[in-house]
Amino acid sequence: MAKAAIVYWSGSGNTRAMADAVRKGAADAGLEVDFFACAQFDGAMMPNYDAIAFGCPAMGAEQLEESEFEPMFAACEAGLAGKKIALFGSFGWGDGEWMRAWASRCLGDGAVLACEPLTCNDAPDDAALAACAALGGSLA
Repeated sequence: MAKAAIVYWSGSGNTRAMADAVRKGAADAGLEVDFFACAQFDGAMMPNYDAIAFGCPAMGAEQLEESEFEPMFAACEAGLAGKKIALFGSFGWGDGEWMRAWASRCLGDGAVLACEPLTCNDAPDDAALAACAALGGSLA
């Protein structure tokens, strides 16, 4: 059975709700799923997974959360080459530039995007949660 990790940071709970839906979608697609807050995950764990979904909301001037998520993700970048990944997160302002920049960064590291990155404005509604579940399924 293929194994996936769902790794997220959430300040308000919006990205956590998205991560829960991603986890359910991945499990429903037949993946063995491990679920981590970003403080529980590091680059040394990358080889343990066939696919990884990373979730982080936009912070400040549309950037990844800087104190916990960014350092963890930077430590994972060396393991992204050839790795199937998916990206998701919520935002409350701007136009999603942080997600486009993050996806470009991942592609530059050689990651294989399982699907288009997913953003949600503020709290995810039922349609956004269904899209998160589909994102999780794309990791299979």
